[in-house]
Amino acid sequence: MFGFSTLLIVIIVFALIFDYINGFHDSANSIATIVSTKVLTPFQAVLWAAFWNFTAYFVFKEHKVANTVATTIHPAFVTLTVVFAGLLAAIFWNLLTWWFGIPSSSSHTLIGGFIGAALMHTGNISVIELRNVGVTILFIFLSPVIGMILSFIITIAINWIARRAHPYRAEKWFKRLQLLSSAAFSLGHGGNDAQKVMGLITVALLLDKSGGHSLADNAPIVATMVEHNWIPLACYTAIGLGTMSGGWRIVKTMGSRITKVTPVEGVAAETAAASTLILTEAMGIPVSTTHTVAGAIMGVGATKRLSAVRWGVTVNLVWAWVLTIPVSAGIAALLYWLLHSVLQLPE
Repeated sequence: MFGFSTLLIVIIVFALIFDYINGFHDSANSIATIVSTKVLTPFQAVLWAAFWNFTAYFVFKEHKVANTVATTIHPAFVTLTVVFAGLLAAIFWNLLTWWFGIPSSSSHTLIGGFIGAALMHTGNISVIELRNVGVTILFIFLSPVIGMILSFIITIAINWIARRAHPYRAEKWFKRLQLLSSAAFSLGHGGNDAQKVMGLITVALLLDKSGGHSLADNAPIVATMVEHNWIPLACYTAIGLGTMSGGWRIVKTMGSRITKVTPVEGVAAETAAASTLILTEAMGIPVSTTHTVAGAIMGVGATKRLSAVRWGVTVNLVWAWVLTIPVSAGIAALLYWLLHSVLQLPE
C-alpha cells in the first residue's frame, strides 16, 4: 500500500498533527488559571500561551526529553510501522479524552502507544528500555506531588510577604505577575511537550537513512535533530498553532472544578508548575504538563483548607492518568496488527 519513503512522509505529517492536537488538548493547562482569574480573556490567553510555546524553540537546545522518548524502546526493535501505530493510538486517545473534557497526558499517551506497538511487533517485553520507561512512570506520580508541594510553599510565602499589603493594590500587582508566571509555564510546556514528537520523527528519519533496517544501538538522536533543524522548528510551530486553537472543553475542569483560584494563587500555581517542567526538561524526563499544573492547583487550594480542593474531581483525574499508558498501549497494539497484518505496511 505504501512504500518506505511514502510511509516516512505520512509519519512526519501525523507526528505534526499529534503535536497540533497536543497543543489544543493542553492549552487549557496553560490558560486555565489566567482565564479563571480574569487576567486575560480566553482569546488573549491562548495567543499569549502560543507565543511562549514557540519561544521555547530558542531556549531548549539540548533536546534531552526528545532523546528519552526516542529511546523508550530498544533501537533494534523500532520500525516505521511501530512508530506509526503509536502515533495513531496517541492521536485517538487525545481526541477521545478531549471530547469528554478529561485532562489526560499527551506525553504518556505517546509513550504508551510506542510501547504497545513495539510489544505487538516483537511479543517480547525486553524491547522496553526499562530505565527510561521506569523514570517516566515514576514521574506520573512525582510531578503532580512536586507541583503541589512547591505551590503550597510558594502560596504560604507570598501570603506572608504580602500580609500587610492593601488587598486591592496587591491583587492588581499579582494580576501583572500572573502574566509572567503563565509565560514561564507555557515556555516549560513548549519545551517539554514539543520534544516528544521530535524524538519519534528523528527515529523515523534514522530508520530511513539505514535503508529500512533497524537502528543501531548508538543512533545519534540528538545530533540528527541538530543537523535537521526543521524538526524542532516544525514541532514547536505545530504545538504553538494547536495552543492557539484552544482546548475549551478542558478549561473548566482545570480552571475552576478542582478549586477556585485567585490571582495570587494563580501566580503560585503557575510558578510551581513552570519550575517543575523546566527542572524535568533539564533532567531529560518527559512529564505531563497536565499532571503538573493539576497538582499545583491542588496545592494552592490546600493552603486554604483541605476541603477547598474537590477531591472527587481529583480522583477522576488520577484514574485517567493511571489508565492512559496501558489503554493507549492496547490501542496501539491493535493498530499495529491492522497496519502490519491486514494492510501490510512496510517495516
